[in-house]
Amino acid sequence: MASNQKSGVYAVAREQYGCLGIDTEAALERLAAVPVSLHCWQGDDVGGFESPDAQLSGGGIQATGNYPGKARNADELRADLEQALALIPGTHRLNLHAMYAETGGSPVERNQLEPDHFSRWIDWARDRGMGMDFNGTYFSHPMADSGYTLSSADSDVRRFWIEHGQVCRRIGAAMGLALGTPCVTNVWIPDGSKDTPVDRKGPRLRLLEALDQVFAEPLDPAVHLDAVESKLFGLGSESYVVGSHEFYLGYAMRTGKLLCLDAGHFHPTEVISDKISSVFCFVDRILLHVSRGVRWDSDHVVTLNDELQAIAQELVRGDYLDRTHIGLDFFDASINRIAAWVIGTRNMIKALLMAMVEPVGRLRQAEAAADGTARLAWMEEAKTLPFGAVWDEYCRRQDVPEGPAWLDTVRQYEKDALSRRS
Repeated sequence: MASNQKSGVYAVAREQYGCLGIDTEAALERLAAVPVSLHCWQGDDVGGFESPDAQLSGGGIQATGNYPGKARNADELRADLEQALALIPGTHRLNLHAMYAETGGSPVERNQLEPDHFSRWIDWARDRGMGMDFNGTYFSHPMADSGYTLSSADSDVRRFWIEHGQVCRRIGAAMGLALGTPCVTNVWIPDGSKDTPVDRKGPRLRLLEALDQVFAEPLDPAVHLDAVESKLFGLGSESYVVGSHEFYLGYAMRTGKLLCLDAGHFHPTEVISDKISSVFCFVDRILLHVSRGVRWDSDHVVTLNDELQAIAQELVRGDYLDRTHIGLDFFDASINRIAAWVIGTRNMIKALLMAMVEPVGRLRQAEAAADGTARLAWMEEAKTLPFGAVWDEYCRRQDVPEGPAWLDTVRQYEKDALSRRS
């Protein structure tokens, strides 16, 4: 379709939305200001670069699939991220794990990491006008083989991971200072038990004490923010997880930390969209790890499903966007990894735009009048509004491909670059 025809389609859609009191231009401007934090670990199956044969192990998590062409080093991973970002509208962030440090080939223990080991990542982000977020890596390490880290009964193990958490916070603060935007450093640990434990209390008390030590050093919130993340279960921790939702909700309330809600970290019948307004009654900010669990925390690529739309609706309807840090967390090794980034991130952005052009004024009016009939009617009518034309216009203005045209670029990159990797 010619450019002027596409503009005409958008003009018709804009007018149709305008009849309902919805300003699509304001929505496009607002959307452009919302960053999504892309998770680096989709590009290499959560392996990291600590050694030539580094791969995911332990932690109750698993990347499945063997699609060829995964990144083997930081330069390849950055190149893959650049290709993905070129196909995603907007300006976004990079979410990095500690195991992606670049140490010049010399082994550096995780409790000895420094900001210099991430200087190339920081320079890369600065050159692209991106912010960064950070995560301690409490898995894929001999000191995590017992299944316990910050809550371990072994004081040496516990001390090692406390020190890791402390250096990670300093690294995150260095990222925030260098890039001029606060870095969110997230704490997630895999600690738990495959079978039913006798002592649930002891590990949680040790975790509480360890977290207080991790967070003891005051850091400027203008450059650094802390988050804590819960989980229901993992492989090898099916019966008991130390860092439960209740534990971290209480900790975040007591300490002012961000609470991280991961879409795959709850019971399959639970959804985080229903938790957002509840936790915002008690915490100032949240971090989202948007994923898609299929029967368990399987970290499938985010699709434009009902729950993703519900998450975006809660953020927009509740006016929570300024208090929410949106990140993605999936690692699908069964499809082209760059395509996975593009599909998942574009869907997150689509969901936000859909929420921004929702006739929420009419919906609120009907609800306030206890008119459930009108509310349901408008909810259903909104589903057939010409959203696609607004989305295509946003992609055009952000100079990225509309529709599925981006897939041709990914296929060419696969032919030119990915296929050459052994």
